[in-house]
Amino acid sequence: MTQRIHYVQQSPELFERFLAFHAAAKEGSIDRTLRCLVSIRASQLNGCLFCLDMHVKQARLDGERELRLHHIAVWRESPLFVARERAALVWTEALTKLSEQGVPDAIYASTRAHFSEKELSDLSFLVVAINAWNRINVAFRTVPGSSDVAFGLDQAQLA
Repeated sequence: MTQRIHYVQQSPELFERFLAFHAAAKEGSIDRTLRCLVSIRASQLNGCLFCLDMHVKQARLDGERELRLHHIAVWRESPLFVARERAALVWTEALTKLSEQGVPDAIYASTRAHFSEKELSDLSFLVVAINAWNRINVAFRTVPGSSDVAFGLDQAQLA
């Protein structure tokens, strides 16, 4: 895989602002485990190898169990996720793959049963952020693992 352009070099001001947005979203009410699950699932759906690689490594560094990481792609069938995690994954999928009708009331209601209004808002901003990262990294074919040292992900020893 060869990166098409280096968007960080080409648009440093926009990159810094978007990085600040993402950092602010991560400071919200959603815990690290859910943030990783959401990032991994959206990246799977969007086919973003760079982000998938990054977030799997981050999840391992955060102590996530390897089997759960393998099960994210088939989370509906897996017994390894609790109701709150399942609700976050449903919401992530609904926002990542918006239908023509938007987010159905049933998905909103089932997700809202597990999250306060603040948490659901924070979760939504996290989904927006990872989808934006996915889109820019897919568009420019960012090479998986190319930022591992900069982000300390080489410590995951998954290369």
